[in-house]
Amino acid sequence: MKKGSISNCLIAVMSLMLTAPVFAFQSSSTQPQQGAQTDSRKMQAQVVSGEKMKAEGTVLKRDGNSFVLRDTSGKELTVNVAPNTKVEEKKGNPFRGAKKYSINQISRGLYVEVEGRGDSSGVLAADKIRFSNDAQRVALSIDTQVTPVENRMGQDEARLTEAEQNAQRLSGQVDELAQVANLAKGGAAEAQKTADAAIAGVNQTNDRISSLDNYEEKASKTVNFRVGSAVLSADAKAMLDEVAVQAKTEQGFLIEVRGFASSDGSASLNDRLSERRADAVVHYLAKDQEIPLRRIVLPFGYGDSQPVADNSTRDGRKENRRVEVKILVSRGLTSPVTAGGTVSGDAQ
Repeated sequence: MKKGSISNCLIAVMSLMLTAPVFAFQSSSTQPQQGAQTDSRKMQAQVVSGEKMKAEGTVLKRDGNSFVLRDTSGKELTVNVAPNTKVEEKKGNPFRGAKKYSINQISRGLYVEVEGRGDSSGVLAADKIRFSNDAQRVALSIDTQVTPVENRMGQDEARLTEAEQNAQRLSGQVDELAQVANLAKGGAAEAQKTADAAIAGVNQTNDRISSLDNYEEKASKTVNFRVGSAVLSADAKAMLDEVAVQAKTEQGFLIEVRGFASSDGSASLNDRLSERRADAVVHYLAKDQEIPLRRIVLPFGYGDSQPVADNSTRDGRKENRRVEVKILVSRGLTSPVTAGGTVSGDAQ
């Protein structure tokens, strides 16, 4: 082979080595995130302009003088608060006046009732907002625990990104040294092998990071209640003790708590009763079993909307008076990475 042909071959190999890792990293970074796919599937409720409307549900987030409300059916509604909007207590004692609140006392996790009219942009302009003292205390407790966790998660993501960039730079330096050695020995095949190894390493890092918010169910328990009651029985407490013991052995676990009611009573009564049952479970896990609140997903009461048995029978209603407790574990922390660079279990 002529000297010019050999030089051209070596230049082509060096170009392949320098571009292959970068291309692998960039193409991986463009993969859609799971959270974005979930957001696109959310049900957005639209309000007809000028139409009166009443809504109740849990506050997901607040931005200035507006907040997003999710009702028991899962629909989300944007609510605007004006200076003349009444924000007051939903009181149970008819012989005293209701407390007055400000928009700043509306926070994530607060269960509220809203009355108002639709405006031209399709959101609900609130005339009156009401919530109970108990609901506000629960929301403040949850928000106090969740905000520091979100801040730490943001810091962890920043550190992961910095570590990934450092790993990429180190990988590039190693590749350059390997190229010089291989070119000196005429080892074009060895240069390609090094490039493949670098690509696999970058893919493993990206797959691990993208799986951090991918949770799988490790265990599930159902706690039942008496008619009209939100008091935990001895059997229910024993079942929650088992949940706590197993959860503490897991890495990166979360506990999901969902309350339900049978069809006995009105819909509004069942909504409140299911919330009280979910709150009773959270209170026991946090106080008696010392499960950190940051490990418990925001509890929610679904009323009688999701029965698991026939409400027309006594046994069916007994099964529907329940709280479902699930242990969820992050696959990104617990599942091993395979030789091909994917987290095992992702294809299931």
